[in-house]
Amino acid sequence: MIGTGSIGRRLTFLLAGVAALLSVLSWWMVTGLAREAAERTQDNVLAASATAIAETLRSEQGEVRLELPYSAFAMLGAIGEDRVFYRVMAGDELLTGYADLPALSDPPPPGQVRFDTGTYSGETIRMASVSRLVLAGAQPLPVTVTMAQTGNGVSTISAELSRLAAVMAVAFFGVAVILSFFAARASLRPLNEIAAAVSRRGPSDLRPLKRDAPAELAPLMTSLNRLMERLGQSIRRSEDFIAEAAHRVRTPLAVVRTQAEIALRSVEDEAEKRRLRGIIRAVDESSRSAGQLLDHATVTYRADDLTRAPVDLATLVEQTSAALEPTAAMKDITLTRNTMPAQIMGDPVLLDNALRNVLDNAIKYSPEDTEVVLAITTEGREVRITVTDEGPGLGDGPVRALTERFRRGSNTGDIVGSGLGLTIVEDVLSAHGGRLELHTREGERGACITLVLPLS
Repeated sequence: MIGTGSIGRRLTFLLAGVAALLSVLSWWMVTGLAREAAERTQDNVLAASATAIAETLRSEQGEVRLELPYSAFAMLGAIGEDRVFYRVMAGDELLTGYADLPALSDPPPPGQVRFDTGTYSGETIRMASVSRLVLAGAQPLPVTVTMAQTGNGVSTISAELSRLAAVMAVAFFGVAVILSFFAARASLRPLNEIAAAVSRRGPSDLRPLKRDAPAELAPLMTSLNRLMERLGQSIRRSEDFIAEAAHRVRTPLAVVRTQAEIALRSVEDEAEKRRLRGIIRAVDESSRSAGQLLDHATVTYRADDLTRAPVDLATLVEQTSAALEPTAAMKDITLTRNTMPAQIMGDPVLLDNALRNVLDNAIKYSPEDTEVVLAITTEGREVRITVTDEGPGLGDGPVRALTERFRRGSNTGDIVGSGLGLTIVEDVLSAHGGRLELHTREGERGACITLVLPLS
């Protein structure tokens, strides 16, 4: 499966990207507003200074008189260490100030203030002009007062506010990234809870998933429940097929074997007898292989949905060995039981199947007129069911390989077998949290098979 990245990481990056965009936008807006506010403040102060000077204009003996108020220049000094310039013109005559100060491109009408930006002495200046009519002689004379100031103070104030805005934007971005991480986790928590609820279930727990979830996850839960319903139906059909197949396969093979045995008793030709014995052997091998294949499938399905019930192992050993005593009696094999009370929690059907496979192998591989011993012992929190026989042992190869499917020992000879018995036993023990131990008896012929299970 090819990964496409974490949804939480992608959501965090998306929210962080939005936060970064908002941070840059807020810095740009604050910087612009700060500069605009500083420039407006400078314009207001320039206008107030020019108006204060204009209000001191008066006419004496037909001449325009002016007294420059200190407050007009003090106001300009409050917003920075900029240079200040001024000029007062009575008509075309300079009353005071800087004669070469640039004139406004649009002179103000009487009683109004106009603003303009120009260059003076190599520096950019901001100018404010106000005009007033002063009676000088018989005619009113227009007097224009112009105040100008360099913009270094405004730039300094704007730069400081811009730096402050940048720090605040970075802080906002950092907080937003942290909040985005937690927001992404909180948003994905319902999905993680659904995944955890599904992962805690057993392989065969296909009940509908019923959890409170956001509306966006409702289609996912509906699809998941439908999938589990279809899987449940498929498993039930498979189990029904296994049960039906067991009946369909075993019954015809048993009929063929019976008919072959009847024919064997009725013929006298040795060639015919050999052929019939070959047929009986092939039927036995096919019947055993089909039966163990079906048993293995049954164990696989039941192990996925293990039934837990109290099981008395002493009773289980007695019942299983009693069921196989007729088979052992045909070879004059004695089944000896050394049992003790021991109870575990498990599936009695699977445990019987495992013990039956081990005991069946012991009887099958043991020579006639020998003994098979079944013993129950406990060690700590474990119970051990040991089956020993006097057969050929486990062969020369690695014993753990005998638990693989269709693997048999090198010394089985022509004895019919499928190589699935120990595989079934190990699957059953693994489902119960136990293990299978295989040994060849030291100094003697025979195998020692131990089923180890945890006590309840």
